[in-house]
Amino acid sequence: MRMLYRGPLASCNYDCPYCPFAKRRDPPERLRADRAALSRFVAWVRDESAAVARAPVEVLFTPWGEGLTRSWYRDALVELSRMPHVGRAAIQTNLSARLGWVAAADPAKLALWCTYHPGQTSLERFLAACATLHRHGIRHSVGIVGLPEHLGDAAALRRGLPPEVYLWVNAADGHAYTAAEEAVWTAIDPLFGYSVRPHESLGRDCRTGDDVISVLGDGTVRRCHFVPEPLGNLYDGSWTARRGARPCPNVSCDCHIGYVHLRTLPLYAVFAGGVLERIPHDRPLWSVPAAALAATSAGPGR
Repeated sequence: MRMLYRGPLASCNYDCPYCPFAKRRDPPERLRADRAALSRFVAWVRDESAAVARAPVEVLFTPWGEGLTRSWYRDALVELSRMPHVGRAAIQTNLSARLGWVAAADPAKLALWCTYHPGQTSLERFLAACATLHRHGIRHSVGIVGLPEHLGDAAALRRGLPPEVYLWVNAADGHAYTAAEEAVWTAIDPLFGYSVRPHESLGRDCRTGDDVISVLGDGTVRRCHFVPEPLGNLYDGSWTARRGARPCPNVSCDCHIGYVHLRTLPLYAVFAGGVLERIPHDRPLWSVPAAALAATSAGPGR
């Protein structure tokens, strides 16, 4: 069972212009609530999830803000990675926090989904953080938002990463890509085509609600982050009565953490063993072809 957890945390240390949570600060009471909610969730995974899931559990933290700047997320990932029945403990992060804590985690289970935000940190600093993960043997993917002004940065990032590290590109919200633009981004991320257009999902078979669930800080269980209807609550067990496969009620799905679970797409085969951390099963050398290298003229890497 794969569980996507999102607590009350909504603050971030970056101020990306394309993010509504940029430079947002949580008041102390929200931070306390977030810490308590996460502690409760980790305790549930430790004490009850093995019996409920009937299989290994995988957890992905998808906070609205940046979790790794908070000690309780770092501690939770270490603890989860050390639980025998947890197969993966992962988080989405901007990779800005110090990484000494990863040495305490099980490197076979910890994984990071890392996003590079040009203008918020230097390429050199981001690559140094990636090198730290590599040195500790921590699985990680790296990505960037596919804005036109990020094209040069993306090519520079690809050149700076080890060839075996997958670099994904998220299509920018509200941006329409010409065929030529899509081709250039696809040269950097061969799977960009899955991100560049929404996937029809209404009535389609999806794993969410059965093998995949979304959990909020108060324990509310939903089939996924994008379907607001609750299945019940994690802590009183009420969600299990409604657990099961069912067609998607949404017209389309345009976010990777949603559409990756559609059975109508081949992405579980593509990301086998790395669905939560967005690492493809087959790791070709993700080299930058000449077309993408030429794109560096669109903007220097920072």
